Amino acid sequence: MRIELVAPGTGELTYEIRNIVNVAEKLQKHGVKINWENIGDPIVKGENIPEWMKEVVARAAMDNRTWGYCHTRGVLETREFICEKTNSRGGAQITPDDIIFFNGLGDAIAKIYGCLRPEARVLMPSPSYTTHTLGEIGHAHSAPSLFCLKPDNNWYPDMEDLRNHVRYNPNICAIMLINPDNPTGMVYTRELLQEIVAVAREYDLFIIADEVYINIVYNGENTVPISDVIGDVPAISLKGISKEFPWPGSRCGWIEVYNGEKDERFKKYINLILTAKMNEVCSTTLPQTVIPEIVSHPEYAAYLVERIASYERMSNITYDCLSQVPELQVNRTNGAFYMAVAFKDGLLNNRQSLPIANHEVRELVDGLVNQPGVSPDKRFVYQILAATGICTVPLSSFSTPLQGFRVTLLEKDENECRRIYRTLAEKIGEYLNS
Repeated sequence: MRIELVAPGTGELTYEIRNIVNVAEKLQKHGVKINWENIGDPIVKGENIPEWMKEVVARAAMDNRTWGYCHTRGVLETREFICEKTNSRGGAQITPDDIIFFNGLGDAIAKIYGCLRPEARVLMPSPSYTTHTLGEIGHAHSAPSLFCLKPDNNWYPDMEDLRNHVRYNPNICAIMLINPDNPTGMVYTRELLQEIVAVAREYDLFIIADEVYINIVYNGENTVPISDVIGDVPAISLKGISKEFPWPGSRCGWIEVYNGEKDERFKKYINLILTAKMNEVCSTTLPQTVIPEIVSHPEYAAYLVERIASYERMSNITYDCLSQVPELQVNRTNGAFYMAVAFKDGLLNNRQSLPIANHEVRELVDGLVNQPGVSPDKRFVYQILAATGICTVPLSSFSTPLQGFRVTLLEKDENECRRIYRTLAEKIGEYLNS
């Protein structure tokens, strides 16, 4: 082309969670059986949607109204239902006009960052979920500003690091957090949330809280939605049904805006997000419509408890297997359904490998990992994939200098879960000693 079409650096951005799928599919053609531990889709891992939930959706699909446009902000009855549930907690109070529905939280995230001026920066955790960091990089055309989550302290945030970023970077306008966290599985305590809100209040910032996993907490841990502790600080909470129902194919998420009238600049920013959504008319009507009936169904609470208990079991099986490897920093997952594992410093290098019997698979993987600039943990992940079929994601792809990997806890068969992670633990030892 006669001119460059993308900003410097953006053409090299990758989404490794999905990118590794392309590699795994090629390996499948060469006879490698894949265990998909890379992406948080419960359906792919065998989650059976209960008949009563399917019946609710089927009935709604028979209603002509679900085939048409809805209000740009979303179906009014559903927004009223969400308001009632949020306001009943006694924290920040919202109205239906404080809720905007999107075609999945990816859509919401793109608009949240895309509507900021390039100079306005959002401080993010490290490791951090790729969709948020790519949204921030895309709007600012610059590397993200990151505060550390500490693998040696349950992945809790380094609050001194967070405060210093805010104190010394006047362009930071917001702090983003994911609770429960993806990729680490850490759960923010009420006290930590209060500390972060206090920093936002002191420096006149707003909060972005991704709470899509807020109702998936276990192992005796507790947390609260940001609305419980936000007080008078402006904030945006991101919520959805893709992980909780689970219905990832619905592409249905929403934001709740707290204290949207407290600051004129924040009010103007939220209005710009709404205007951007108006340009699309609205989000998909059908999944919005069924939310009140599904959440209020007499079997919903027990169904969610059963699923959470499964994640807790898989969390503990995975932890028990991987914590036996002395070269790893392993924390028990207490929320969502991910585990992030870091290697201790300096253990990975670009010379390590595993035996791969299939010559074509070996050539394919060698061609991928022996290129300049491939991180040691990406090399490790691809070698593990080729040797065992276990598909994980390099930890460094989550905007962190830490070398490691992220897995999911979605396996339904406990024996298979033990086999996968015992195999992974064994192969890690072989790899490090190669």
